[in-house]
Amino acid sequence: MIPLMFLPPLLTSVVFFVGILIGSVGIGGVLLVPALKFLGGIPLHSAIPACMLSYMVTGSVGAFIYARHGTINWSMAKKVCLGALPGAYIGAFFLPYFRADILEVFIATLILASGAHALLRKTAVQQSTEETEKNTPLLAIGLVAGIGSALSGTGGPLLLIPILIWFKVPVLIAIGLSQVIQIPISASATLGNFLHGHVDINLAFVLALTMVGGTLVGAKFVHHMPVDSLKKLVACLLIGVES
Repeated sequence: MIPLMFLPPLLTSVVFFVGILIGSVGIGGVLLVPALKFLGGIPLHSAIPACMLSYMVTGSVGAFIYARHGTINWSMAKKVCLGALPGAYIGAFFLPYFRADILEVFIATLILASGAHALLRKTAVQQSTEETEKNTPLLAIGLVAGIGSALSGTGGPLLLIPILIWFKVPVLIAIGLSQVIQIPISASATLGNFLHGHVDINLAFVLALTMVGGTLVGAKFVHHMPVDSLKKLVACLLIGVES
């Protein structure tokens, strides 16, 4: 088991890089659980709750920076978060009843699906955010993102961003919403994990402390970078993880 306040250098670098991905393109937490398992030897049922708690910090930092840049649609964010709250609790409730090998398959499937979606998706004409909000089932999307995130330890963006882009939400707005959704998902899932499972608070603290620097870097630079190209790069990385 890893000492409480220290991660191996390689794992520390990976966790920091995950923070950069979360802050820049939202999708990044999907790499964290596999990294903890295969580089740190941490069991999934310990890694997932710790990751969920740490996302409260990365989500808060990311949301603050995106809000300062005006790239968060707060009306949409409220609806998505209202759906995510019960979803994350439901996922955390069922987490202890899932076998580790089933969780591994579920997480691997999420990685491949997310990468393939971003690579294969063609650029589409996007609606205005007003049209999108009217035509998008945001509560249902938040519910699905909450359940899937709590079961996989991915924080929310992995499921949320592809669905929002499917509904033609502008990419930067979708990434901004992915920052906000981490907060209620993390809070609700952590409550469920405390009540129905176990949370390694020390590990969560180390993860949050390591990722927050990366999140700051990613969130600041994404507003000056070609987001679509960056998403393609992340897609290749996600698929490469499972190759």
